[in-house]
Amino acid sequence: MVPADPAAPMSDDAAAGNVDPPARARRAPVVAISIALIALFGGSTLFLSGYTLGRQAAAGPGTPAALRTDFQPFWDTYQAITDRYAGGTVDRTALVQGAIRGMITSLGDPFSAYLPSDEYRASLQGISGQFEGIGAEIASQATDGTQGCTPLGPACLLLVTNPIPGSPAERAGIRSGDIVASVGGASLDGLTLDAARDRIRGPKGSVVTITLERRGSPALTLSITRDVVQAQEVESRTLASGSVGYIRLAGFSDAVADDVVKALQAHLAGRRANLVLDLRGNPGGFVTAARKIASQFIASGPIFWEQDAKGTQISTDALGGGVATGPDVRLVVLIDGGTASAAEIVAGALQDTKRATLVGRQSFGKGTVQQWQELSGQAGAFKLTIARWLTPDKRWIHKIGLTPDVVVALPNPIPSGVDPDLDRALKLLGRGPQGAVFQAAA
Repeated sequence: MVPADPAAPMSDDAAAGNVDPPARARRAPVVAISIALIALFGGSTLFLSGYTLGRQAAAGPGTPAALRTDFQPFWDTYQAITDRYAGGTVDRTALVQGAIRGMITSLGDPFSAYLPSDEYRASLQGISGQFEGIGAEIASQATDGTQGCTPLGPACLLLVTNPIPGSPAERAGIRSGDIVASVGGASLDGLTLDAARDRIRGPKGSVVTITLERRGSPALTLSITRDVVQAQEVESRTLASGSVGYIRLAGFSDAVADDVVKALQAHLAGRRANLVLDLRGNPGGFVTAARKIASQFIASGPIFWEQDAKGTQISTDALGGGVATGPDVRLVVLIDGGTASAAEIVAGALQDTKRATLVGRQSFGKGTVQQWQELSGQAGAFKLTIARWLTPDKRWIHKIGLTPDVVVALPNPIPSGVDPDLDRALKLLGRGPQGAVFQAAA
């Protein structure tokens, strides 16, 4: 979304690791085991689950006279603690941070939050597409084969879906299908997917010990030195004997849009006007990338609307000059419960404008926009819900999600080597079943 204040960063919060996708998802957003390089994208709008990157606010002159009565209990408490607390030394910075956290928490909004400085920077992970970690992708999978379970435990396993080529994970011998049993000698039972990721990721040069279970082999313990890893966010290939172009997006980092344009140009140059855009498990990212990608298929008009706290609605329109706006281009978009935020902006725009057929299951349903605002004195930052985003037809999908045009019911368990969503997409495009499974990545 376009921020109300262009100088402040925004997001639409579902994927930046702040909100776990619902259990209804067939595949939860796959999480890269890594820490993003710290990168502050000032003035950029994000839709990882609804962010903008916020700017530092000007310091206030003190409590306004009209609010002194309301704030007196706060100042009385602060003064009593700093003057009379006898339990130990009072950390004034921690006291102020706790007060800020309490104010944000009192809103009861799961998408608004306060983070200290280090955590704030760590929360921006993945935006740049570069990470510090071991370079593996993981997902939670129940013992019956369905993905997206939580918490981890005997019936909900942490599965490696893909070691990124050239990464420390690949060099150490980690394989797709390996089960992560423990990290640093500690069990993962009771953790969410994000919490497990946090245990595995870490700065370049540090070492993490991971115990893996592999079918037909004894448990394997590996010590892996973390490094900088480039995430693979765009996968492009041909299907159905070269007659269909397939593009999978794992996120919406700054460089993704250009990679998608190149992939589209290659498919169209190869006379592949039947396309599949796979947004399953995609948690979102930069809204600027979402706008550019949607604009490759939509020639003009709104891509989405933003509605602020006063009810004012402003549209963000197609950029023009898209490479796949012609009527000969037939597009199917795959979505599921892990499709969130910026990915929902793209899917919703393509659905409302009748430029694509949506196939799969209900998307995540993240329809609010958060703005990060940095605080002075290294106090960190807070993320506040400041707007709603709506589809071109002004639908608000928050807590609802996008309903596919073609709903695909998945068998339980899903047979190995089968992708019912992709098979249905190929049938809609007049092609036969593909039969291969394509994992989503983050």
